[in-house]
Order: sequence, then structure tokens, then C-alpha cells
Amino acid sequence: MLAVKSMDVRENFKALCDKVLNGETLIISRPKNENVVMLSESEYNEIMKAKRNADYLAMIDKSMAEAEAGGFVTKTIAELEEYE
Repeated sequence: MLAVKSMDVRENFKALCDKVLNGETLIISRPKNENVVMLSESEYNEIMKAKRNADYLAMIDKSMAEAEAGGFVTKTIAELEEYE
């Protein structure tokens, strides 16, 4: 993990991009501790995929808990066909 000042990013943008694409994570320090993290698109995609998976698993856990608590409705095929 690298940490640089925002002014250094302007001066060394290409070199820093190359480092990020080679697996480094870059923290760009800014005033008032409003820092920014720069990472490769593939690493970003992996993080977002993990987040979506975690959200989906949480939804399944919630649904399972509701079902186990009796919070579901049972319908026959005939009743479902009435909705058409």
C-alpha cells in the first residue's frame, strides 16, 4: 500500500497508475483527512462482487428467519392461477 500527497499524484500520475495496475493500492492524502483510495478496476469489481454477494446472503438469511418464524403464506396452484 502506497500513500502520497495529492500534489505528488499530479506529477507522477502515469507511474502511480502503473503501480496500481500491478497490484498496489494507493492512498491519496488530502486536507482535512478527506483521503481517497485508488485501486485497479479489477480489484474494484471484486470488492463490489463481494458486497453484492454479502447483501444477497443477508437477504436469504432474513427470508429464512421469517419463514422459520411462520411469516409466510401458503397458496395452492389454483389460488395462484386466480391471480392471472
